[in-house]
Amino acid sequence: MTTPMELLEDLPAADFYGYESLLPDDERKILLKARTLMRDEVKPLVNDNWAKGEFPKELITLFRDSGLAGLPYEGYGEHKAAVSNLLSGMLAMEMTRTDASVSTFFGVHNGLAMYSVHSGGDQEQRDRWLPAMAAMDRIGAFAMTEPLGGSDVAGGMRTTAEREGDTWVLNGAKKWIGNATFADYVVVWARDVDDNHVKGFVVEKDTPGFDPVKIQNKLAFRIVENAEITLTDVRVPEANRLQNINSFRDVAEILRATRAGVAWQALGVMAGAYELALDYARERRQFGRPIGGFQLVQDLLVKSLGNITASWGMLVQLARLQDAGIFRDEHSSLAKAFVTSRMREVVAWSREIFGGNGILLDHDIARFFADAEAIYSFEGTREMNTLIVGKSITGESAFV
Repeated sequence: MTTPMELLEDLPAADFYGYESLLPDDERKILLKARTLMRDEVKPLVNDNWAKGEFPKELITLFRDSGLAGLPYEGYGEHKAAVSNLLSGMLAMEMTRTDASVSTFFGVHNGLAMYSVHSGGDQEQRDRWLPAMAAMDRIGAFAMTEPLGGSDVAGGMRTTAEREGDTWVLNGAKKWIGNATFADYVVVWARDVDDNHVKGFVVEKDTPGFDPVKIQNKLAFRIVENAEITLTDVRVPEANRLQNINSFRDVAEILRATRAGVAWQALGVMAGAYELALDYARERRQFGRPIGGFQLVQDLLVKSLGNITASWGMLVQLARLQDAGIFRDEHSSLAKAFVTSRMREVVAWSREIFGGNGILLDHDIARFFADAEAIYSFEGTREMNTLIVGKSITGESAFV
């Protein structure tokens, strides 16, 4: 049996206080499975495909064989009992610790798309779509952001849905939709023209009028296949409308959970960048000694570790609030705003330790530096999440 001291010594360098040891043994085994997968199978694929801006389709097979999909949803996936939110968060962190693009591919499918069906669909819809998604025989995507709408999409969604008997007709456009170029099921959010409320629709691959085009020339998340989607008279049956979504208030429950997942991703970026910088500081020699022996380099490393450790503590408690069912919008918003801000600092300090080598993809750190900017922006900007928390603590809305 592993002693507490042995467990602490066996943890990654970025887990300085041993937060991973909070997981029960069965869940820690799942986390270690993900760590092995990312290190041995995924990492060798990353840099070449990041440079080319291509998604390696073999990732789908790797994740399918791992049995990691569907874990948060009881009754679906290889692990029939739902795992804790703490493990779900740590899995997002662990995947991002290797690569943010790959963790985003998985998070869009396993989080945004599957959670939308699980939370927004009725039992028949869950049973129809989730088994194949949990097995990764079918891949999901989540289409909310629009070319002319980001933070204001709740009240200004331009994509429309008009009912004609037992069919809905969707028209509009979506942008930045991960996985959409190859997804089998895309959850499309649209404004019902009759009652002006947002509703969700599962649009199946190759539906006439549904046209996803891969976005090119990205400086971050280059492995993710983000698409700009045009919807022209896309006809969707009433059976594909998520039955438990009747307004944006219902959608907000989904975003609350996924925003927490993005905060865990930000922690993963910090952890990966810090560990790269720490290894480099031990190996790189200048003036006849490892640069890790210089005071200014140690200062950057310790500041980075402080940001990481503080973020760990916040996210562990956030997961406990989720598991206890007392999780609110302002909780996830504070985490997303705070952790992504700390992430920006850590990737900058880590890249600085590499000097000129920090701009080379060969050393990995440049990828973390670039991908951090995408995580900083999506699932609500720092400013929008700040206003959500500000309204909660003051009772005054500062939204314009």
